[in-house]
Amino acid sequence: MVVQAGEGRLTEFPVSPLRILVATAVPAERDAVASRLPPYADAVAVGVGPAAAAAHTAAALARTPYDLVISAGIGGGFQPDAAIGSLVLAEEITTADLGAETPDGFLPVTELGFGAVTHQPPVSLVRGLAAACGARTGTVLTVSTVTGSAERAAELRRRHPRALAEAMEGFGVAEAAAAYALPALEIRAISNAVGPRDRGAWRIGEALGALGGAFGKFAPVLESWNRHD
Repeated sequence: MVVQAGEGRLTEFPVSPLRILVATAVPAERDAVASRLPPYADAVAVGVGPAAAAAHTAAALARTPYDLVISAGIGGGFQPDAAIGSLVLAEEITTADLGAETPDGFLPVTELGFGAVTHQPPVSLVRGLAAACGARTGTVLTVSTVTGSAERAAELRRRHPRALAEAMEGFGVAEAAAAYALPALEIRAISNAVGPRDRGAWRIGEALGALGGAFGKFAPVLESWNRHD
């Protein structure tokens, strides 16, 4: 509360909460979190893949001033560290395939002298939200092509040993947030294992339920977070 003295009395005025944009890929993810959001947060479906996510998140940020951007949705989990139905919060939002293939292996775009490959969310906020919802914390990879083989999964984990999950939008959302000098988070509810595609083993409904449940626990942490830490 802000306290202001005037004419011999003290008056309390509520502090305006931060404004939050939650960016999901598809409407099903948006709907899973929308009913659990506080009134100072908006959820929008920004499309599948990093390009669509960046473009539509940037458009939303141009229309409305926000203080924080959250990329949210379901994703693949690297086994056994991120079990199906569990939650992962990104300590690093990293693009896994932006760069060049060479005879000696993959080179990230930064080693070619361009851009960025990682965004780091606010540490204190990640820790607080993870404690509130029971999420694991680590690297969440953004890919343009979903992993479909054990070999590819092993290669990604070799290059990114702290990777817990992969999805397709986080880095695009974070790039848009960075263009507006805003912090970004990423949360993924694990619906399937990273590796060979087995649609019969996917648990999309369970993951969407876990995602919505997480947002139902976030408000006290978000409201107490000092964005200037």
